Amino acid sequence: MNKYLGLIFLAIFLVACNTSQETKKPTQNTVSTIDAKKKLTETDKQKLIQKGYKIIDFIDPKTKDTILMQQYFMAFLKKGKNRSHNTKQADSLQRLHLAHLKRMYDLGYADISGPFGDLGDIRGITIYNVPTIEMADSLANSDPMVKAGRLEIEMHPWWAGKGLPLR
Repeated sequence: MNKYLGLIFLAIFLVACNTSQETKKPTQNTVSTIDAKKKLTETDKQKLIQKGYKIIDFIDPKTKDTILMQQYFMAFLKKGKNRSHNTKQADSLQRLHLAHLKRMYDLGYADISGPFGDLGDIRGITIYNVPTIEMADSLANSDPMVKAGRLEIEMHPWWAGKGLPLR
């Protein structure tokens, strides 16, 4: 598991370092995000800190841009111990699970969720954009699939560039 987390962080770090070929000088009152279209002001940064988010500035060695890194929380949704539900119950729980994940996204608590493409013990992930691991854990454990025992949560802090797009 730690190997996978290390690989994910390494990939994010490499993507963060592979920004535009141009050398850009950030202004004193803005902090770059990975997405060059968005700029966070120092005020935005302070608001995140006041809300309890952990953030750090990362200086891109190539461009010298300051990239705001934020701590998120990655929930690994693992196969639970209670797999005794009949098909009708399992289907109902799946619908409730998907509605829960959509609600987390709509409320701004989760940025991305999805299943893995194999049938291993780790069934999927959700990345929570909340200030504390306790809040992320509480939200993840309110999932109907977790409450029913079909899934279990393993939560880890995870750092990524604020505004980092998938590509």
